[in-house]
Amino acid sequence: MIFRLIGESFRFAADALRQNKLRTMLSLLGITIGIFTIIAVFSGVDTLRNKLQQSVDKLGSNTLFVQKWPWGFGDYPWWKYINRPDPSLRDYQALKERMGNVDGISYEASASNRTIKYRSSSVTGASVNASTQDYDKTWTLAFQEGRYFTETEGKTGAPVVIIGALIADGLFNGEPAVGKQIKAMGRRLTVIGVFKKEGEDMLGMSQDKNVLIPLNLAKSVFDVQNGNYGPQITVRGKTSIPLEEVESELMGTMRSIHRIKPGAEEDFALNKTTMISNQLDLMFKMVRIAGWVIGGFSILVGGFGIANIMFVSVKERTNIIGIQKSLGAKNYFILLQFMFEAIALCILGGLLGLLLVYSLTLVFTYGFKVEIVLYMKNIIMGIGISVIIGTISGFWPAYSASRLDPVEAIRS
Repeated sequence: MIFRLIGESFRFAADALRQNKLRTMLSLLGITIGIFTIIAVFSGVDTLRNKLQQSVDKLGSNTLFVQKWPWGFGDYPWWKYINRPDPSLRDYQALKERMGNVDGISYEASASNRTIKYRSSSVTGASVNASTQDYDKTWTLAFQEGRYFTETEGKTGAPVVIIGALIADGLFNGEPAVGKQIKAMGRRLTVIGVFKKEGEDMLGMSQDKNVLIPLNLAKSVFDVQNGNYGPQITVRGKTSIPLEEVESELMGTMRSIHRIKPGAEEDFALNKTTMISNQLDLMFKMVRIAGWVIGGFSILVGGFGIANIMFVSVKERTNIIGIQKSLGAKNYFILLQFMFEAIALCILGGLLGLLLVYSLTLVFTYGFKVEIVLYMKNIIMGIGISVIIGTISGFWPAYSASRLDPVEAIRS
C-alpha cells in the first residue's frame, strides 16, 4: 500500500513537471548553478589535493629530515634560524651509532644547475646529488637500467654515477647508458644506473634530471658540509615503529650530540611530510568554505524559487486536491505528492549540475591535458544536497496543500 501511494505520488509529480516545462526549467536553474559551483570547486580541490599528496608521499610518510631551516609557511622568522649550524658529518656518524628504530640514515648534499656532458652532447640544469650508502634505504628508488652503488664503491668514493631518465635521453638519445663515461663538475664518471622516468609532479620533485654520486667521491669535488649545497640528514624510521616514537628518539639524540641543555631551544630542525599535509589541509579547507559560500547562495535562491513554484502549483491544483480528498485521499498522500514533486525538481537540477561538472572535467582532461576527476563522493554529495533542498523547499507548500478543506478546495 505504501509503495503504491509513493508510486502514485511520483506519477502526479511527473505529470505536473511535464505540463509546465518552461516553469520547471526556470525553477531548476538556481539549483543547477549551485550544485555545479559546489561540486566543481570540490572536484578541483580534491584532484589538486590528491596530486599534491602524491608528491608529498614521495618523501615518505615515516621519513624525517634533519636540516638547518624548518619548513615554514606564512610569516617566517628567518632571523631565528640563520645562525644555526648546518647538519654535519659528525652528526651523521653519531646518529648512525646511536639510533635504533630506523631502516636507514643518509647524509646528503646537492649542487644544482650543473651541466652534464657526453662527447658532443650536453644537458644543462641538472642537480648533482651526493649521498652516503643508505640513500636507497631512505628514498624509494626505481631503475629502468643498471643498479645502485655497491658498498665498496660507496666507501672508496669510486667515480661512478646514477643518472635521471631525461639526462640519459639528452646524452645518449635512446642508446644504453650503463658503462658509458660522462663528465660532471670536472670529473669523468662511469654510468652504472638510470633512474626510472617519473615525470615532474606538483611540487616539482623528480629524479629525471638528477645525477647521484657517492658522498666520498663528492668530498673531492665540493665541500659537502657547506650550507650552499643544502646538506641534510635523512632518517627513515621502521614501518613497525610509530613516527612519533622515531621523532622523539631522533630529537633526544640530536640534542645529546649538540649538548643542548634541558629547556633550551634546538639549533636544528626536524622536518616531516605531515607538516606539508597539515598546511595543505588548512589551505584547501578555506577553498572548500569559499565553494560552500558561493554555491550556497545559488542553492538558497534556487530553494526559494522551488518553494515559490510549489505554492503556485498548489494554487493551480486546489480543486483537484479537493476532489482527491473527497474521494478518500489522506493528508499524507497529498503531502507526499507535492513533496516528491519538489524533491524531483531539485534532483533534476542537481543531476544537470553534475552533468555540467562532468563535461567540464572532460574539457580539461582532453582539451587542456589537465586531468580532473569527478569523485563518487562528490556525486553522492550533490544528489544528497538536492534531496535536502527539495525536502526543505517543498515541505511548507505540501503541508498547506494537505491541510486544505475538501469542500472549500472543490469550490475554488
